[in-house]
Amino acid sequence: MNASPSLLIDGAWVAAVATAPVFNPATGEEIARVPLGGAWEIEQALAAAHAAFPKVRATAAHERAALLLRIAAAIEDRQADFVAAIVSEAGKPVVFAEAEVTRAAMTFTAAAEEARRAHGELLPVDAFPSGHGHLGLVRRFPLGVITAITPFNFPLNLVAHKVAPALATGNTMVVKPAMKTPLTALLLAEVLHAAGVPAGQMNFVTCGNEDAARLVTDARVKKVTFTGSPAVGWRLKELCGKKRITLELGGNAGVIVHSDADVAAAVPLIATGAFGYAGQSCISVQRVVVHESRYEEVKAALVAHIAAKVLTGDPWERTTVVGPMITEQARDAVRERIATALAGGARLVCGGEVRGRCLEATVLENAGATMAICAEEAFAPVLTLHRYAEFAEALAFVNASDFGLQAGVFTRDLTLALRAYEELEVGGVLINQVPTFRVENMPYGGIKDSGFGREGVRYTMEEMTELKSLIIKGT
Repeated sequence: MNASPSLLIDGAWVAAVATAPVFNPATGEEIARVPLGGAWEIEQALAAAHAAFPKVRATAAHERAALLLRIAAAIEDRQADFVAAIVSEAGKPVVFAEAEVTRAAMTFTAAAEEARRAHGELLPVDAFPSGHGHLGLVRRFPLGVITAITPFNFPLNLVAHKVAPALATGNTMVVKPAMKTPLTALLLAEVLHAAGVPAGQMNFVTCGNEDAARLVTDARVKKVTFTGSPAVGWRLKELCGKKRITLELGGNAGVIVHSDADVAAAVPLIATGAFGYAGQSCISVQRVVVHESRYEEVKAALVAHIAAKVLTGDPWERTTVVGPMITEQARDAVRERIATALAGGARLVCGGEVRGRCLEATVLENAGATMAICAEEAFAPVLTLHRYAEFAEALAFVNASDFGLQAGVFTRDLTLALRAYEELEVGGVLINQVPTFRVENMPYGGIKDSGFGREGVRYTMEEMTELKSLIIKGT
């Protein structure tokens, strides 16, 4: 990418007066400085997005699809650059970084396919006597300027999940990436610009949170899409007023392992779901509740798998699963929660030690459901083990949370699987899979403190458009 990254505003590269540092989580070293936008840059980005909307909303579907496919191809061509940026600024292990780049290309490809589809319906208004002799049509129209605020943990694909649907629907956007991981987003901005995104349709501004408030409150903004912490997300919803908003927030995902589960298949999935990228995902496995008849077996298998396969260390090593947490402060905060849990009666099964700037994969048992390490989002390589006797207890345990993003259930019993689907208070139930699983075309989002609205390419496109009816009276 550019030796000195710039902001993309109205189809041009703009440097800001101030700059901000970007650090490598694995080493603590400063690896770059990026422009720090302020009020002027934000105003220019909003004005550009607002002015571009009348033009881009009229773009033909085949043109939008072709643009999205060019972007997908360019991401694949520059995979090495994206991987280097993700590993360097996010500390994500290289294998996980490669998977993220692949997923981002798929996201734009899926958006290209959806852009070609007409989302609407023929409305049978003559179903009612007063509608006799009338023809009704319903279709979706883009909203206008959308603000996208993205987090550090998926600095490419979580940006893609907002940008690609906006391009597919003919909206314009101002993107504010996380200041801990802005390099990947600015690299994506380069790709979008080179692929021919119309000037003003996509604008990327790195800025502080105080300045970013303008991106939420400005009257020209019709929708806000935010992925991040619950505290910030719900505050943004208050600031939005009449604007639409989508919130993808936190979680403390639960997994049920029933008595009939295939433990050999479940354990590797649970371990990767809990400890991959140091557990820094809102759908990271955090609470595992196991039928009492299989508890010791699952615990032993999990400990053995961690020792053999869940390696901690340098994110550039292809065998690494647990890399550094995003900051030492984040690592130390979760260590304090672990210490508090141990002092309260929890037992350390394995892990808990610091290796350099990393925290080892950590398993606790006997942690009370109200302990912070269990009840709150850890966002760290920490898993708590619990046991149950009756399936109803397991469902109640998973539901006893302020969060409700996704949950996993390992069972061969279809009746229990369907019961879990009916009763679990989450946005997605995964059977014989962990809640960390996600593909680009599924609806993704949660209830309770986990969010508001849904993502996933087609579902995001619906959130970024509004229905309009056309009623024609015959002669």
